[in-house]
Amino acid sequence: MHLTELDWECLLHLFAYLDKDSRRSLSLTCLRLRQVFLDPQLWMLLHFRSPCELRRDNFVLGPSLRYLAICWHSSWVKVCNTENWMKTTFQRELCSKHKRIVSDFLESVCHMCPNLLTLTLSGYGHITDHNIINLLQSCRGLRSLSLENCARVTDSILQAVVDHGCNLTEVRVDFCRNMTQAGIDKVREKRPEVHLSALHSADMIPDSKPEEKMQTRRTLQKFLIFS
Repeated sequence: MHLTELDWECLLHLFAYLDKDSRRSLSLTCLRLRQVFLDPQLWMLLHFRSPCELRRDNFVLGPSLRYLAICWHSSWVKVCNTENWMKTTFQRELCSKHKRIVSDFLESVCHMCPNLLTLTLSGYGHITDHNIINLLQSCRGLRSLSLENCARVTDSILQAVVDHGCNLTEVRVDFCRNMTQAGIDKVREKRPEVHLSALHSADMIPDSKPEEKMQTRRTLQKFLIFS
């Protein structure tokens, strides 16, 4: 019996065991397998391990997507999470080549995946408040939001959880250094039913521009002089 003679459910089951690259390769062999590849039922979960994977055409993005994770564990994560004014010209140039990839992808998710239930983002320092707030407004059924080591996100996202995350039951904002204890406490006060994890976020040193640091230092010096 030839593979293409299997019924549709069997083919979907077989495809489900393959990674994204293998699915795409198999789909290029004939029209029937290509149709299986394009079946929305096959793409309820997407897990990416680096931003460059988002540029490939080995997956289907659509309203069937329920679970999305983009987790980047690389030496470049530290560079991306460094304040822009501290980066070298070389580092800024390299970041410029990929800093919009995840943001643009999330914009597509907002338009194409209204039924998303869980979102996990880890290690991507170029994500901004706008990206997450827009997604919370577009995917109103979102139940779980997990942000880890995302340096650009701030308390604005915590406010959006209160305002727009009506179906959220779990929120994780671990190692996000620009979130404050006040923002975290507000979510716990306004949305006590949400399980909120903010591991080390409020304990980390937030970003501040060099001129802000200098002004703080001068204020402290004046205080010491006149005290």
